[in-house]
Amino acid sequence: MKTFKTFLAAIVCLTLTPFTSFAADHPIVANQLPAAAKQFIAKNFPGKTIAYAEKDTEYMKTTYEVSLNDGTNIDFNGQGVWDKVDTHTTPVPAAIVPATIQQYVSAHFRGQVITKVDKERHGYDIELSNGMDLKFNRGGAFMGIDD
Repeated sequence: MKTFKTFLAAIVCLTLTPFTSFAADHPIVANQLPAAAKQFIAKNFPGKTIAYAEKDTEYMKTTYEVSLNDGTNIDFNGQGVWDKVDTHTTPVPAAIVPATIQQYVSAHFRGQVITKVDKERHGYDIELSNGMDLKFNRGGAFMGIDD
């Protein structure tokens, strides 16, 4: 019976090893980010520096996570195109938010600023300074409030 348990444990380990080798998250230095990511940060966050950067590799997909010295978190795809920007309490750069979304927020949520923009398959998830989450389609049309 002990031999069977040992054999079973070996099979489980050998089966899981290929999957764990595909997933790797490791810190990188700023100059190892894709050029597009570095340009995005320089253009939209002038004067801010990269405090931490990480390269995430899962299966055949690579992403990057960056934290700036002011606490802003930015996620990039493997080519360095931004996917999510979270400033936590300060407004995200207006240049990255579609104008229709900016106009909707200004008209319907006076006094609130956009603190997080997350590009999703369906469109955009937006978080306001009051913590409210809004959903917009790819064209920038308001779809609803997220619970």
